[in-house]
Amino acid sequence: MKMRHLVLASATLAAAATTVFTNAYAQAKEQYVPVLSYRTGPYAPNGVPWANGFVDYLKLVNARGGINGVKIAFEECETAYDTARSVECYERLKGKGASFVQPLSTGATFALTEKAPQDKVPVVTVGYGRSESADGTVFKWNFPVAGTYWVAADAILQAIAKKEGGGMDKLKGKKIALVYHDSPFGKEPIPLMQERARLNGFDLQLLPVTAPGVEQKATWLQVRQARPDYVVLWGWGVMNSTAIKEAQATGYPREKMYGVWWAGAEPDVKDVADGAKGYNAVTMQHGAEPQSKVVKDVLAMVHDKGQGTGPREEVGQVLYMRGAMSAMIGVEGVRAAQERYGRGKVMTGEQVRWGLENLDLTQAKLDALGFAGVMRPVSTSCTDHMGSAWARIHTWDGKQWKFTSDWIQADEQIIKPLVKNTAAKYAQEKKLTPRTPAECQS
Repeated sequence: MKMRHLVLASATLAAAATTVFTNAYAQAKEQYVPVLSYRTGPYAPNGVPWANGFVDYLKLVNARGGINGVKIAFEECETAYDTARSVECYERLKGKGASFVQPLSTGATFALTEKAPQDKVPVVTVGYGRSESADGTVFKWNFPVAGTYWVAADAILQAIAKKEGGGMDKLKGKKIALVYHDSPFGKEPIPLMQERARLNGFDLQLLPVTAPGVEQKATWLQVRQARPDYVVLWGWGVMNSTAIKEAQATGYPREKMYGVWWAGAEPDVKDVADGAKGYNAVTMQHGAEPQSKVVKDVLAMVHDKGQGTGPREEVGQVLYMRGAMSAMIGVEGVRAAQERYGRGKVMTGEQVRWGLENLDLTQAKLDALGFAGVMRPVSTSCTDHMGSAWARIHTWDGKQWKFTSDWIQADEQIIKPLVKNTAAKYAQEKKLTPRTPAECQS
């Protein structure tokens, strides 16, 4: 029986039903994609535009004719950014032929990392998740494509050093406070920043914020007392705007604040407006890209047809673009798999895993997909499941985000040993044997 795409009113049904949007039960010629998202709870303001961008891109792929003719069936499952609910969604949807899963939560990523090898479902974490999972010899099923939190943290520290007038030696003697979401997500940058503090001689102050982050007065009292030279904000959802408001209230200069790429989008600053002016954030490959071809295609082929997932005006904004980019990377993993296992065929999770491990998103391919100017080329391999270590800084001018740095490449002399050592500890703990070069070729 042919399934019809149902669009349900998320506001009234999200709490009562786990599935919000359905294009479910893939037919024989459909590639099934589970969509773990959160449109409810304290992280909804940020989760919604990401999910809209992700789903709209899947619709765009279908409007373009599918992946070499194979249409995508998708099903959206509400997690409320809760790890247990994320696992529940995954367990319920994985048996429908999941091509890959994007948890959109570092906590959920940790949980699904244990399940993916048995289930043979790739875990794609575009710009989040476990930083050490860039090591594909240990994390065969994890794909932190296009950037990890260690890349983000290193790019921020390089940007701060440049603001101080030079290289990383300019950080010596400085005080940098990390205000972070007290969760696996928020703790991710700590190893990299501690290593940088050791190497570059700055004082690192760790200030955890209890989730969801609506109460930060004690944290910013510590900031006011310690008077750090810079504050790095590792927040998500309501925590971000709260932090910027508290910085404003305590008189901490916003131009000395640098957010992670999950703390640098429109929902984080729009309620503060001029109060957030000067606030910086690292961007993962992209920023707001309203003039990009992919945005124009989504508007013409999805929204103009009355099939848009969210409001038209958010198409091209920061989190929307990140959702679209995340969906594109998953889709291109399927396309790469088809090049080996058969064009026009539905790929299994195991075949998609191979495709994600052999991604070669050249500039020409990105241009053809409509991502010219949005992101840099990405090339993965058996040993490197990240494929790119570049980022940029953008700054809020009171009305919009504007790029304020050139491309920054994270220092792989710092990151690669950290990835290798942390992945080796994981392998030892889990009694895993890393893949050899010969196994990588098989």
